[in-house]
Amino acid sequence: MIGEILGDVRGQDAGRLCYEVQQLLGKKAGRRTLLARDLQTQELVVIKLLSFSSDFEWDSLKLFEREAETLKNLAHPSIPGYLNYFEVNLPTIKGFALVQTYIRAQTLEQCLQTGRSFTEAEVKQIAKALLEILVYLHRLYPPVIHRDIKPSNILLGERSGNSVGQVYLVDFGSVQTVLAAEIGTRTVVGTYGYMPPEQFGGRTVAASDLYSLGATLIYLVTGTHPADLPQKDFRIQFEQLANLSPSFSNWLKWMIEPSLERRLSSADQAIAALEKPQPTNLPTLVVGKPDGSKIQLTKNGDSLEIIVPPSGFDPSIVFTGLFAIVWNSFILFWTIGALSAPFPVNIPFALFSLPFWGAGFMMMYKFIFNLFGSIYLRLNPEQITLTWELFSWKFERPRPSPRQSVNKLVYIPKHFTKGSKDTRVAVPAQLYICSGLQKYQIGGNDGGIKSEVELEWLAHELSEWLGLPITNPMGSELS
Repeated sequence: MIGEILGDVRGQDAGRLCYEVQQLLGKKAGRRTLLARDLQTQELVVIKLLSFSSDFEWDSLKLFEREAETLKNLAHPSIPGYLNYFEVNLPTIKGFALVQTYIRAQTLEQCLQTGRSFTEAEVKQIAKALLEILVYLHRLYPPVIHRDIKPSNILLGERSGNSVGQVYLVDFGSVQTVLAAEIGTRTVVGTYGYMPPEQFGGRTVAASDLYSLGATLIYLVTGTHPADLPQKDFRIQFEQLANLSPSFSNWLKWMIEPSLERRLSSADQAIAALEKPQPTNLPTLVVGKPDGSKIQLTKNGDSLEIIVPPSGFDPSIVFTGLFAIVWNSFILFWTIGALSAPFPVNIPFALFSLPFWGAGFMMMYKFIFNLFGSIYLRLNPEQITLTWELFSWKFERPRPSPRQSVNKLVYIPKHFTKGSKDTRVAVPAQLYICSGLQKYQIGGNDGGIKSEVELEWLAHELSEWLGLPITNPMGSELS
């Protein structure tokens, strides 16, 4: 097609809508990307050509028209500008053409293929530039989701001083608006290795573009396509091939989180997390807590531990201790009396006392635990555990579960419920983490912490570290 003239050469726009093909830039089934010259302005342009070939599919035309309509409504310096859209009716080819501005730059794929490498600082520059483009796209109404962010769809200009170069996002052939996804049929598009799990099912949200961007950045830091990297629990394992700071590595893992609920949810949030200082040079960081609190919270990029120390002596447990002593004394008296009866009559009476012994021991355990026991909530890259420790005894409540299963953080403020005879019964504040079917509670009657202000503090710390919103079934929000 080199030298071919495309455009309306016969109508009233003759001479104005004519483009001379200079070079073939790319080709795939039914599509060609051409470098052409505008015969009126002599400027170079890019023409994307969709032809009615033997392998033509109507879905391709739908996506092509959507790309043209989307580009027509975009205005961003890092996105190609829309110039023209027309029908092609030549003896050799029939179809449609989309004309857009030409950007003189290499793709990230070409940069890597020619041997260029990127420092962590440069990768962060690229990440922020692309996130700012996504902020623009996702804030449109309806929001525009690119759906095919990958190295070959990102252009990089020449280096300038400390700048890695101007970053551009191109090829909106897979674009979808949120409104179109909600009211129309869904078309599965994208590139394997860069597509988030939800996109395979035809579902896309703003966070889907974040996953694709994260996978693209992983390709920059490892030099290996994400599809060729090992996976564990659907998560790309890139850490051993990348020489990155812990904070940036953790940020990338947050971007490519397979679970939508645990992934960074917006480009704004991703920028804030990228720019926030991370004191990862220290092994642990002890964070602030409410005045007077004895709870210890330590965290670093990979792990978090909350230690709830013994609550110590409190007048409120005096009654529990006294009642436990009276109860167990009575059961002891009963058991001795039962065992003193003639055999085998004494056996049923002795067995009858066993449940009461269990209740008595539980009361004594709670009393002693308040004085000497501690609660440990631990999260690391592998699992979440909640351990109640008394002297050398350790009890896991419930059993540990995989870290990847953590999907919800729930905080329920103190409230009142209706008791018998229309009385108001106070229900203490509750805080727990859901992981699959397990619930790890550290607040409320069964959680050990009764202070509402401490639970609010821990809820905010866990929300920030886990990247999960704080949910409240009662309906009110925790600010």
